[in-house]
Amino acid sequence: MSDTVTAVARAMAELDLDGLAPAVEACLAAGVPAWEIVRDGLSAGILDVGGRFEGGEYYLADLVLAGELFTQGMERLEPHLSDEPRETRGTVVLATVKGDVHDIGKSIVARMLTASGFHVIDLGVDVAGERIVAAVREHKAGAVGLSSLLTTTVERIRDVVTALDRARFGDVPVAIGGACTSQQLADELGADGYAPDAASAITLFQSLIGSRG
Repeated sequence: MSDTVTAVARAMAELDLDGLAPAVEACLAAGVPAWEIVRDGLSAGILDVGGRFEGGEYYLADLVLAGELFTQGMERLEPHLSDEPRETRGTVVLATVKGDVHDIGKSIVARMLTASGFHVIDLGVDVAGERIVAAVREHKAGAVGLSSLLTTTVERIRDVVTALDRARFGDVPVAIGGACTSQQLADELGADGYAPDAASAITLFQSLIGSRG
C-alpha cells in the first residue's frame, strides 16, 4: 500500500476532519486508482474505527462522525469510480423492514458495502417480505441485510426470514441492525447475524457470504 493511501486510512481512523480531504486529493494527484483509495484508504480506516469503538476508545458520536467523513470521501471519489473495474465480493439486498421509515443508518451501510466491493441492492424503507424475496431471486443475492429501529417492527424480521424459507431461499443468510436490535434478537428471530454499526456490517457480510462458498 502506498504512503498516500495509508495517509487516507490514518486520517479516516483518527477522525481527522482537516486531514482527510487533502489526503484523498494527494492520492488522486499521484494517480492512485479511486477504487484503491476507497478499498485501502476509506474502508480500511472505517474498519479501524469500528475496532476502536469495540475497544472502548471511540463512542457513538465518533461513529456518526466517521460515517460523515466516509461519505465526504466517497462523494469526492465517486466521479472517478464509474469507469474503473471493481472486484465483487457478492450481492447484498438491503431494506428497512415493513412499518419502519428510518433510512440513515442503512444508507451508510449501503455506501460502505459498495465501497468495500459488494454489489448492493437497496430497496429503501417500509419494505415487505415479498419484495425482499423477489430481489433475492432476481439478483441472486448472497445475503440480506434488514434494518429496524422501532420495537414495533422487529417481528417483521421474522416475517422476512419465514418468507425466504418458504421461497426456498433459506440458505441465504440474513443480518440485522438498528437501534432496537441485538445478537439475542437475531437468534430469537432466526437471523444469521447482527451488526451494531456500519463498520462491523462489512466484516459480518464478508463472513456470511464467504461461508456460503
